[in-house]
Amino acid sequence: MDTSFQAPPLSIPEYILSSSGRTMPLLGFGTAVSPPVGPQVTKAAILEAIELGYRHFDTASLYGTEQPLGEAIVEAVSVGLIKSREELFITSKLWCSDAHGECVLPALHRSLENLRLEYLDLYLIHWPVSSKHGIYEFPIKQEDFLAMDFKAVWKAMEDCQRLGLTKSIGVSNFSCKKLADILAFSEIPPAVNQVELNPLWQQKKLREFCKANGILLTAYAPLGAQGTIWGSNRVLECEVLKKIAKEKGKSVAQICLRWGFEQGISILVKSFNRERMKSNLEIFNWSLSPDEVRMIDDIPQTRLCCGECYISEYGPFKTINELWDGEI
Repeated sequence: MDTSFQAPPLSIPEYILSSSGRTMPLLGFGTAVSPPVGPQVTKAAILEAIELGYRHFDTASLYGTEQPLGEAIVEAVSVGLIKSREELFITSKLWCSDAHGECVLPALHRSLENLRLEYLDLYLIHWPVSSKHGIYEFPIKQEDFLAMDFKAVWKAMEDCQRLGLTKSIGVSNFSCKKLADILAFSEIPPAVNQVELNPLWQQKKLREFCKANGILLTAYAPLGAQGTIWGSNRVLECEVLKKIAKEKGKSVAQICLRWGFEQGISILVKSFNRERMKSNLEIFNWSLSPDEVRMIDDIPQTRLCCGECYISEYGPFKTINELWDGEI
């Protein structure tokens, strides 16, 4: 395994991000809930997660969970679950309507205000497309899509890191080609690319590209995002994974998460159920056999999150193929 992996005082291993030297817990807790729940439910789940040992929390301006996450951090410190905010790794994301060079810094300031924080650990461009400024909605109206000025937006992201408002910067839902375009002109390269990744969509080409360029891949939907508008139970119902889980005495979810960890990626889990939150942490003291890894490697591949909501005759991506640059 990569020598930049190291074991922290907690049970969750960490990774040293290449462009900043900051350490990032390789298992994080996602806060995008579909359908949405109330802020008090979100806050209570985050406090429970901190109590169980989670230290990496992922939010976004679009999710509506920055404020309850910020409140949970304040309470966690006040009741002694953690000594200070510095024990946590907090990620948020720039929404498409703020993905304009002059709008990035104000958007980050708003996120920090919502979170009651002085800095983020990681700030990501949520999708590789812009939309009309000032309109915060999902799905985005077809006529509101705009081509992103990648140079202007990335320069503003770099400025955010230089100002210390975020310790690292990165992207989400970027293909190899779009990453290569950023790398061609960036002074601070992306530290992270957060994408859909699971045993049924293994992203082998993207994994190789990111590894070669020192970019950590972070997996969202590691279990298939069942219950979301685009998710599916295909991952958790996969017969190959069920067979491996039964033979090892583990859950299918644990097999998926362990597989991701062994691929050298970071993983975001999203469950507000305490038992599943605990179970998702129990993946670091056992391993998959070479035969089991080969069985998973051979699973037929299908993307779940095709990004249809970002396709528009008015915007830069008229087809799914254009959005992912053929990586479908």
